[in-house]
Amino acid sequence: MTKRLTCDVVVVGAGMVGAACALYAAHAGLGVRLVDRGPVSGGTTGAGEGNLLVSDKEPGPELRLALSSARLWAELAREHGAAFEYEPKGGLVVAPTADALAALREFAAGQRGAGVTAVPVDARQLTELEPHLAPGMAGGVHYPQDAQVMPALAAAHLVRASGAALHTGRTVTGVLRTRHGTVYGVRTDRGDIHAPAVVNAAGTWGGEIAALAGVRLPVLPRRGFVLVTEPLPRLVRHKVYAADYVADVASDSAALRGSPVVEGTAAGPVLIGATRERVGFDRSLSLPAVRALAAGAVGLFPFLRRVRALRTYAGFRPYLPDHLPAIGPDPRAPGLFHACGHEGAGIGLAPGTGQLIARALTGEASGPDLAPFRPERFDTEGGDVW
Repeated sequence: MTKRLTCDVVVVGAGMVGAACALYAAHAGLGVRLVDRGPVSGGTTGAGEGNLLVSDKEPGPELRLALSSARLWAELAREHGAAFEYEPKGGLVVAPTADALAALREFAAGQRGAGVTAVPVDARQLTELEPHLAPGMAGGVHYPQDAQVMPALAAAHLVRASGAALHTGRTVTGVLRTRHGTVYGVRTDRGDIHAPAVVNAAGTWGGEIAALAGVRLPVLPRRGFVLVTEPLPRLVRHKVYAADYVADVASDSAALRGSPVVEGTAAGPVLIGATRERVGFDRSLSLPAVRALAAGAVGLFPFLRRVRALRTYAGFRPYLPDHLPAIGPDPRAPGLFHACGHEGAGIGLAPGTGQLIARALTGEASGPDLAPFRPERFDTEGGDVW
């Protein structure tokens, strides 16, 4: 018979967000068990580029969370940064035309008012920052706060640093609730784990975990592809993307959308993103998506035309209809907390999310910080069960 396990909090999902929740909950003095049906970083995290961005976010709650997370990433990097390839390389957003540049600079002005360092650069300065950039760009904006990590390594190191008991290869099949509705743990295919708190950090599958608790959270997958080149000298210095990337991130369209994001890595390969489309959990290769990535990257950096792409991979971003994650306690199921739905920003937003969850678990969370991320905000018709 399987022995019943106990702890203070069960975190479901061993991706970057789950790892951060485990870390900050442990720092708050809680006993944590981290459960995942696969390995650490086996889902969206392992298919990510490792973006830590403030540059693509408009003023509002997500940007505040991104700025908080950027500070926490810098703190984590002082202790672990070499191990997970933390690079405070900065971002460079480029505009091909005068009209695009005017819109970009207006967007950046609003960000500066919210605490972002956004430095306008002209065409000549673009070349100084990125000597191999395509000629003819009108200008851009430099974002020194943007950074990058190797996501699978980062999640693994955060899990290790948390000291949480790790249970991989264990599928959660139910969320345990008393007859009064209070959560008291999870049921897995290898036995129950009892705890007064359960954190749903299951990413794209966060809606399924919510449903096991009898509540609705409309998380949907948005598929994205990344191209990986052969190892190169550092020819791309920053995280470079076109100004229309921000519009793609904010789009509600289910159709294929793509704008180039190009960056070098510490290991040598250049990573090329980013596409977005809602096709369910279909992992099949999309030639239109991959061709769009290649064409967009060559448009930014013509030297890439002569470079071999070694592989491509796909991941699923956990999408919520209003483009904000669900973070915090769920009043529909006392004891259930959500930390999912970050779409393509989960790597960057993970530390701030983990800190908010830890404060909520210990009763220290402040209302204004969590209010925009309320998990029950989608219950417009009064029902809370799918």
